[in-house]
This record gives sequence, C-alpha cells and structure tokens, in this order.
Amino acid sequence: MAAGTGDERDIPGDTRGGVREEIREFLTSRRARITPEQAGLPIYGGDRRRVPGLRRDEVALLADISSQYYTRLERGKATGVSEGIIDGIARALQLDEAERTHLLDLMRAAGTTTHSPRRPPPGRVRSTVQRVLDSMVGTPAFVLSGRLDILTANQLGYALFSPIYADPVRPPNAARFVFLDPHASEFYRDWNKVADDTVALLHAEAGRRPYDRGLSDLIGELSTRTNEFRGRWAAHDVRIHTTGPKLIHHPVVGDLELWYESFPLALDLSQSLLTYTAEPGSPTQDALNLLASWAATSRLEPAASTDDPG
Repeated sequence: MAAGTGDERDIPGDTRGGVREEIREFLTSRRARITPEQAGLPIYGGDRRRVPGLRRDEVALLADISSQYYTRLERGKATGVSEGIIDGIARALQLDEAERTHLLDLMRAAGTTTHSPRRPPPGRVRSTVQRVLDSMVGTPAFVLSGRLDILTANQLGYALFSPIYADPVRPPNAARFVFLDPHASEFYRDWNKVADDTVALLHAEAGRRPYDRGLSDLIGELSTRTNEFRGRWAAHDVRIHTTGPKLIHHPVVGDLELWYESFPLALDLSQSLLTYTAEPGSPTQDALNLLASWAATSRLEPAASTDDPG
C-alpha cells in the first residue's frame, strides 16, 4: 500500500482487518518457502505447479489432517483447534519454536468467541525492579514492554540510549527510533539486522495481543511512514530474541561491541529486563566506563514512575 492513501483496510497490523487475514498470510508465507523436495514429497515430471512452495493439500498430507480442514484453518476458522493439530502443521511447515508459538497465539485469538480487548499490558514498573536496575551500576539496563516501549532504565542505560531519549515522545519506543529516526542507521552499526529483529518482535507481540490498540496504532504508523518497515512486516517473520551481540556507535564514546540478555518480568511477557555487557578488559568495557563518567556529570532522564513494591 502506498503511504498516505488512507485505506485503513490495507494497513498491516490493523485489527479491524481481522486475525483471520493474519493467519492466512502467515501460513501462506510459510508454505511458499518450503519446496516439496525439502518436505520429502515426490515430484512427478508432469507436475506443473501453480504456487511457490507447498500446496494446501500437501501441507494437510504432511500434517495428517484432511485438505478441507487445513483450508478452513488457513482461512482462520480455528474454533476448537487443538495444540496437537497445530503441532502437526508446525512440523509440516518446519516452523521453529517462535513461529509455532505465534501460530498458536493467532489460532487462539481467531477461535475466541468474543473479541473484547484484553487488559492492556502494564506501563508502570515495580519499584523493586527499578531498585534492581539502579543497583547494576556498571551495566546498562532497561525495562522494555512488548511493543518495545522503553519503560525505564538505570543511569548507564539512559546514557547508552541517549539518542533514543532525544525523541520527546514518552515513553520512547525502540521501533519508532529504528525506523523513523535518521540517526538510527548510524547508532546501530548492524541496522539491517536490528530492523529485522524489531519487526519480528512486533509480529510476535501482535500474535499475543491482536486487540492491543496501542500496538496496532504503532504498526499502522510505521507501515504508512516507511517502506523499510512495511516490506519487512509483509514477510511475516517472527523470532525469539533472548541473547545476542549488538554493535552500537555511541555519539559520545564511539564504537561498542556489546552482548545483550533479555529476561521476562511477567508471565505474559508484557515486560522484560534488558541488559548490555562488555567483555572484561576490552575497549568496549573502557568505553562503558567513560560513558558512566559522562552520565554522572550529565542531566539524564529521571527514573520512570513505578508501582508499589510487590
């Protein structure tokens, strides 16, 4: 869809378009990437295929269900579908754990008899969590929401993400920075990977919370404002990101080679604790020490509002 056309039906992530459409597009995209050879199916000389990848009847065969039933599921008619059926489809389409979980979330949402919005994910951080962050003096640490709002951070975290906090919108949002801020491609030295991961995280959250209006609005905004986001969203990739490298160019201390770890703070994954560490004795560790000194003498973002302990 061209940006600014005003056709809300075509905006990816618009819940008014329906979870069923999301299921259809996700399963169709997963079918298209697997050839019959990869699935272990025979190919006959006269078989002129009209679709890329697997056909619906081939997925049904591999999942050990009827072709009619699989077609109904691909159209989002998922009332009463069991996890065993979803496991069969996941095996047939060679889904990884993140993709299987995403499909399960979508099927549950489509099979819900009433589509009343779930309680919005909490936007406040427990005071005990803030104390944990503040005690991590030499480690940049943050609390991130499922839609990638940065809910709070410790002092070194604010210093590390100072370019993101330059946006006056609160809470700052990591996805908006990645796709809408002109400095993002300089801040993230591996911007393409960060962009891919960001969209994959939002896709997974959209599967968990298809009726979250704030998330839908964010996806709609990014889709209409940037082709980079819109193209990635159409790929329907989802991933689980709990650890990995992050290459950053900080405007104060230069290049950093960090390793991130993400820890869930709630059973519904609505909040996670994100930390960045450096190899001891490395140039990045020296740069973090310099950044901590800079943070101690700078006026940085105050701590976010917190709930009472417990």
